[in-house]
Amino acid sequence: MAQGQFDVGVVYRDYGHVVLRRVLRFYSGSEAEEVVQEVFLKALERQDSFRGASSPVTWLYRVATNHCLNRLRDERRRRELLRAHAHDVPGARPRSHDPDARIFLASLWSQLDEEHAAVGTYYYVDGLTHDRIAELVGCSPRTVGNRLAAIRRLAESQGGLP
Repeated sequence: MAQGQFDVGVVYRDYGHVVLRRVLRFYSGSEAEEVVQEVFLKALERQDSFRGASSPVTWLYRVATNHCLNRLRDERRRRELLRAHAHDVPGARPRSHDPDARIFLASLWSQLDEEHAAVGTYYYVDGLTHDRIAELVGCSPRTVGNRLAAIRRLAESQGGLP
């Protein structure tokens, strides 16, 4: 995939399964398939934002994650999501197996901007490292730590994690 231009059919063929796996963390069944189509439409619309600095799969993973988070902006849907998808991601170490903690985190998401919500999801739900999160969101590991600290401060201001 060249910088700023790609053939959506080729990209879908090569990376559709990766996007579907990511979307399945947020949605199931036919809804997941619909969201995958939306992600590829979003990727097509934003293909100029792909600069080639990361791999196409990393860029698509980020587009998919951001799209799913945007669809989940309302707090009620996020609570359902975290209850339904509390299982492990292969290779990741979830930080909390406590359903109450996950529900509490879901309520925080409605108060966070897109980047903070993505960092929180990658860390608290997917269990990714600061370095991996930094790669996915395009910032430094230190910035990831700062974003997580801000999330923790917000959580503490609301009574802390259960």
